[in-house]
Amino acid sequence: MTEEISRSGEGPASKPEVDANVPQTARVWNYWLGGKDNYAVDRALGDEIAEAFPIIVEIARADRAVLNRVVRYLAGEAGVRQFLDVGTGLPTANNTHEVAQAVAPQSRIVYVDYDPLVLVHARALLSSGPEGATDYIDADIRDTGTILREAGRTLDLTQPVALILSGILAHLPTVEEARAVVRRLMDALPSGSYLVAVDGADTNPELNDVMKIWNQSANPPYAMRTPEEIASYFDGLELVEPGLVDVTRWRPDPSPAGPPRPLDNLVGVGRKP
Repeated sequence: MTEEISRSGEGPASKPEVDANVPQTARVWNYWLGGKDNYAVDRALGDEIAEAFPIIVEIARADRAVLNRVVRYLAGEAGVRQFLDVGTGLPTANNTHEVAQAVAPQSRIVYVDYDPLVLVHARALLSSGPEGATDYIDADIRDTGTILREAGRTLDLTQPVALILSGILAHLPTVEEARAVVRRLMDALPSGSYLVAVDGADTNPELNDVMKIWNQSANPPYAMRTPEEIASYFDGLELVEPGLVDVTRWRPDPSPAGPPRPLDNLVGVGRKP
């Protein structure tokens, strides 16, 4: 899988269609993270939002940083060796497989996304070390049957898996649909598996206003949710300390500047008993 770009379970991948006229989540996020895989339309919207709400770039980077800390914890202290990362986004520095395999080289990672530009860059996500494995599935998060079936080609779904849903559940239009997707995926995973969820909370009026700009211009829309709604994704799971908290508060790396300010994005890690 490290030598060619393919979509699990399919024949040769057809050339994906990339729409450079409508801002896309993965590309705007890539721009905020300092990447180059974006278009003028993405940068224009990114700049418009950053001008209205300057800490949005800080939020993007804090989300990436907390995901790295969570994966280090899971591959290290928790002993997880399998990761299912749904809503991967464009490759940047310290992708899930790089962080996990730096801790445990035998880790196996499956990425899932349906953005065509992510598929174009899938080669960077398939560069596993020789002891582990990586794969990429071209699928919508709602197509849980395909995700689980194809993930089973690389992962042993009878053994614990860390399901990562970072910034993706809010792209589903209702919290009920988001909860249903989480349940379908987690129900298929065994005891000892983990859910990692990162999403924006509707606790900051300025951020809520900025997301209105996003939803008028970009694809797909993003639905801000209450902390209680985000917490409901973890029903039936055992939350890992410190619980559902701001992304800056989840086991932060030591800093001489003290604890960073909250950013109204929440992260939780829950273990399936």
